Parts: sequence; structure tokens; C-alpha cells
Amino acid sequence: MHVYVETRIRADLEDLWQATQDPSQHQRWDLRFGRIDHLDGGLFRYATFGISGTGVSTGTRHAADGSSTSALRFGSRHPLSPIRSGSGYWRYIPTADGVRFLTSYGYRPHVLPTRLMWWATAWSFDRLRLWLETGRTPRRSLCQALAEVFVRAAVILLVASTLPPLAAVAVSAAALALPPLPGTPAARRCLRRPPRPLEKPCPRSSSAPSATRRSPASTPNSSAVSESGSTAAKPA
Repeated sequence: MHVYVETRIRADLEDLWQATQDPSQHQRWDLRFGRIDHLDGGLFRYATFGISGTGVSTGTRHAADGSSTSALRFGSRHPLSPIRSGSGYWRYIPTADGVRFLTSYGYRPHVLPTRLMWWATAWSFDRLRLWLETGRTPRRSLCQALAEVFVRAAVILLVASTLPPLAAVAVSAAALALPPLPGTPAARRCLRRPPRPLEKPCPRSSSAPSATRRSPASTPNSSAVSESGSTAAKPA
């Protein structure tokens, strides 16, 4: 099962690289890891809810266009671990206003639902974005997210006990549908799939006059990058 997550972060690539490659920084924003310890030889040990695992960096590549890729493998022999092994990558693609930061990884066995794994990864990516863009610490973002959940739950309980059933259902649905506050991490702000390149225009009829310039629609989208050529990767 594979997971893809992408976001855009208005920050310097070096700052993003440090926040994601330094284990002490990584564990601060990534919901999936309670602890990450660096070992010798590119190895690292991670733990979540007392379940430990190990990983190894399989390579880092810095391309001439300024983009970077970090790949790794990870796994756990713990009998209660829902993930036995996996691999993936992180990519950092500079843009005019920041960095396209994305990950693609696979894991087995497929005990954890892909939707849950995607949500945890995407929520963490948005938490990281808020940290680098606004200075809001990961701990503060988590506290705000929990407070927002508490307020929404309190509103639902209140209307359920005071309003008629139909009105209570309507208000509860509205409370759940409202988007998170701008300062609250939200998985919905991330992409689930790579952005599609612009479609090529239909061929012109032979009777039509030839154009001396291509229309903007015929220009390939330089920001859309195919991931099919990537090797391995990083869990996000």
C-alpha cells in the first residue's frame, strides 16, 4: 500500500531540510513518531506508543536544479507493530515562493488503513508548515488542535441536549464541516496525488493557419514532477 502527500511551504529549503533530517527536530512535528534517535552508519531508531523500530538512510541526492531527495527503509520486529517493513522518500523542490515538499512511501503488512496513514502524514506536514512559516511551535499547534476538537465536541453535546433532533443534527453537521482555524494543522490542506500536468492542446486542422506562438496552455507545467523514476524513500 502506498501513501503520497504533498504540501507547499513558504520557507528556505535549508531550514526545511534541517527540520526534517535532524532526528531531534523531526520528532517534534511528526505525529507518527514519539521518539527518533540517530545511530551510527546512517541508522536510526524510532518509537511510537512504546513500539520500536529501526530505519536506515539509503541515499541522498542533490540535483543540479536545486531539488533534493532523501530515501530510506524502515521496519520493526516488535510483535505488536502494525508495520513490519516499508520504504519511501522525501523530495524538496524549490519554487518561486518556497518549497514543494512531498513524500511517497509504501509499507506492509497493510494492517493500518491507508486513509489513516495518509491523514497522520498530511496532518504532520501541515504542522511542520505552520512551524516554519509562522514560528508556531509543534507543541502549540497540537494544543490548539486539541482545544478546537474539544470546542466542537462541546457544541455538539450542547445542541444535542437542548435543541430538537433535526435542529441538533443540522448544527452538529455544521460544527463538523467548518474548516479548521488557519493556525490549526489540517490534513485537508495537503495533496493526495501528484498535480497533473496541463493537457496538450488538440492538433490543429490542416486547413487552419499555423500559429507562430504556442498558447500558454500548450506549455508543460514545470512544477509538476513525475515520481515514477524515484528509487526509495522516507516515511513521512
